[in-house]
Amino acid sequence: MINGINDGFKRRPAFLPFSPPQIGEEEIAEVVDTLKSGWITTGPKVKRFEEEFAEFVGAPAALAVNSATSALAIALAVHGIRPGDEVITTSMTFCSTAHVIEQAGATPVLVDVEPDTLNININQVKKAITENTRAILPVHLYGHPCEMDKLQETASRFNLKIIEDAAHALPASYKGRRIGGQGSTAAFSFYATKNITTGEGGMLTGENEFIKQARVWSLHGMSGDAHQRNSKEGTWKYDVVLPGFKSNMTDIQAAMGLHQLRRLPSFQARRQEVVRRYNSAFANMAQLQPPVERNGISSAWHLYVIRLNLDTIDIDRDVFIAELRKMNVGTSVHFIPLYFHTHFRNRYGYKADDYPVATSNFNRIITLPLHPGLTDEDVDYVIAAIKYLLECHSKT
Repeated sequence: MINGINDGFKRRPAFLPFSPPQIGEEEIAEVVDTLKSGWITTGPKVKRFEEEFAEFVGAPAALAVNSATSALAIALAVHGIRPGDEVITTSMTFCSTAHVIEQAGATPVLVDVEPDTLNININQVKKAITENTRAILPVHLYGHPCEMDKLQETASRFNLKIIEDAAHALPASYKGRRIGGQGSTAAFSFYATKNITTGEGGMLTGENEFIKQARVWSLHGMSGDAHQRNSKEGTWKYDVVLPGFKSNMTDIQAAMGLHQLRRLPSFQARRQEVVRRYNSAFANMAQLQPPVERNGISSAWHLYVIRLNLDTIDIDRDVFIAELRKMNVGTSVHFIPLYFHTHFRNRYGYKADDYPVATSNFNRIITLPLHPGLTDEDVDYVIAAIKYLLECHSKT
């Protein structure tokens, strides 16, 4: 163990978080303008944000909502997922991916992941299909797109829907097309740690008719939103046609999103610079495994996740993280596989042995700081801290 980090390593004075939001003066001014406008709920800025987002990803249409979780729930509802149905998804994801399936009354069927990307394994998907399977819900983990061609081929063969959890995947591309513009339904997140943020928020993309239906589901199942009812051109009349959700985005959030989206290319360029710096430093280190980016893929690089080769060092992942924290480097773990959580284990009987790839990788993964606000000095410090720890704890 490193006692107080006094063994020749100069600790930085301030803590380095792994992913703080990047808010500029443009976002602040737009939010203030919204507050002064008298229209702070779903209104004209939400409409502009939806249009600009759809154009950016190449989708026919988009619906702004209050979270990616809501976007997924709405997508399942529009696609008619109901009790008795099964939806196949990955074992390596955040709990909300499975929760929305359960809340639709369906059963989440977990499958193992690929060894290199940790994305959903298409071969395991094929094995999990039954007569009750209605949809596949892949997660573009860490921002690296799943094998969408193979998933779409399988979905077409078995008449299944695909609903993409793209919470990490803005602005990722698969074979030259942005995620969200691949032809299936995709749900994006604008949580505080995401590549762009509205504080809380999300976006659902899809075909025009699909988004038209989703819009009704998103606001109490009503035939008109507040702007349609309360603007000068609107009418107070409406009908409730569905048992909908309360998932709308506000103009305050959209005010942030408009400028975050415009800054995304520069955000992404800096993320890629940081990734190249990490990759270069870690390329030939026997004690860890850096992330991959497959040919034909442009990752969103939402998260930079290394995997420790635990047989080469004398401490485990949790101690490694604790030591980095002492050195003022913030990290996280993405994710605890779903079958390790009490709820999923008790309700469905999921067992770790059934997911050998996810299980063997979970105890190795560490998410490093990655965001546009990192300086070269910040990145060099993270690299130096990791190399120092690995050297101190190497078995050789």
